[in-house]
Amino acid sequence: MEIKLKSGKSFKIKENISLDERDELMDSIEYEWDSNGNMKGVKMMNKTITKWLRTCLADGNSDEELVKWSLEDRTDAFVKIQEKLTLGEGKASK
Repeated sequence: MEIKLKSGKSFKIKENISLDERDELMDSIEYEWDSNGNMKGVKMMNKTITKWLRTCLADGNSDEELVKWSLEDRTDAFVKIQEKLTLGEGKASK
């Protein structure tokens, strides 16, 4: 599956990401909250994004390739991969 980023860069994610891998990735996200209970962001964002990219990219997930990505591209990729992996959640089974 190919994903295109806002910058125009595109990449492919693995087609065979298992449910266990997906759950591990989702469980690795720790959110930060303000005193009013509003989400401020994600803890350890760089580590979290790198884990997602290493697990999900079909190729180009080496250190040498990942350091070439801008923070904007890394963040955009993280959000778009998360959207793809969570498609169908929240829909009741029949």
